[in-house]
Amino acid sequence: MSSFQRVWADGDPTEVPVRSAATLMVVADRPELEVLLVQRTPRMAFGAGAWVFPGGRVDETDKEFGSVVDGLTDEQASTMLDLSEGGLAWWLAAVRETAEEAGLVLACASCTAEQLSVVRTAAARDDEEFFDALSAHQLRLDLSAVHEVARFVTPVGPPRRFDTRFFVAEAPPGQEVRHDPKELDDAKWFRPADAMDLWRSGELEMMSVTYRMLACLGRYPSVSSLMETAAGRPDPKRVRVNDPAGAYEVLLPGEPGYEQAELEVEHGWVRI
Repeated sequence: MSSFQRVWADGDPTEVPVRSAATLMVVADRPELEVLLVQRTPRMAFGAGAWVFPGGRVDETDKEFGSVVDGLTDEQASTMLDLSEGGLAWWLAAVRETAEEAGLVLACASCTAEQLSVVRTAAARDDEEFFDALSAHQLRLDLSAVHEVARFVTPVGPPRRFDTRFFVAEAPPGQEVRHDPKELDDAKWFRPADAMDLWRSGELEMMSVTYRMLACLGRYPSVSSLMETAAGRPDPKRVRVNDPAGAYEVLLPGEPGYEQAELEVEHGWVRI
């Protein structure tokens, strides 16, 4: 059976900067609930070869284009993230990265097929071009149905650390996944339980937080039931880590081993 292992940085691990990041779990009823996973190329510096949800760093560009958004203000987003300002950038980064990596333009129901093609192409070229293309075609991103559901901060030790917000959204109807070959080798839809089984059998490589979130998604029989919970923003559940013999298992309250697990190894929580 596969296990998760910690990776340690060379030098002083406390000096590794923590970068802001956003990732988006795109779900669809096919007919059971499935989620999109993308496989990072072996050339990537972080998570090489791993199957992950689309996502990446929050860039300065993401902080400058609140003008293309409907359904959510920066004040509302910042309040949800417990920030003084700038929270909307996490939502925009999640949507932008999904357009770049998977070719899915979420929250843009008014886009025509021609406009979608232009926006996809722009997203693949440059972060700012994605937003410029939306503005040029007077397109708006309705972020009211893109929900933040989890947060994980990479613990001290690894050579790269991220403060990552996880979002969930329903796949846009009529759009096909087109993965970015520069960063990804593949993209597939999985039932959460199937992806977890493939990791356990060694057929899929993934990170512990991806597995953790798949387990959370697997509790829901349909997209509507998941989105209803996500929209309600239930109180977050604090994660703990069970780490016997160097393995790394992220647990939630009520799961076997939670009470005996280490509390402070991983800073994270989940709402779904």
